Amino acid sequence: MKKRYALLLTGLLTLSLAAGCGAKTDNAGETSAPAVSESQAAESTEQTADVQNTADQGEEKTITGTIDEIKDFMFIITDESGAAYEFSFETAPEGLENVAGGDTVKVTYTGEISEVDPFNGTVISVEKQ
Repeated sequence: MKKRYALLLTGLLTLSLAAGCGAKTDNAGETSAPAVSESQAAESTEQTADVQNTADQGEEKTITGTIDEIKDFMFIITDESGAAYEFSFETAPEGLENVAGGDTVKVTYTGEISEVDPFNGTVISVEKQ
């Protein structure tokens, strides 16, 4: 009697494993995103561009600080309170070629700066003080 229960239990476990392992999934288990039409994709791209243009064309702000580092695509300044800000750019802003590390500068920019988040805006000019 025990052997029958053991065989029955083994059979049921085997069937449940076979059913679980044999389940068919699309794309080898990857979940697929819902299909997006070309017009929806174009609209999303336009909205992203509008948000970027709004950030780039925002109110001009200035910050004064000392240049810590200058690279081909960014520079870092530290203000009088000791906070360091990284300004990234695609093309060098006006006046950047006239300053060097250690110079006190006034940076005119649009967008938002943060000590921890990446810069999202445009550097308009860098003036040596």
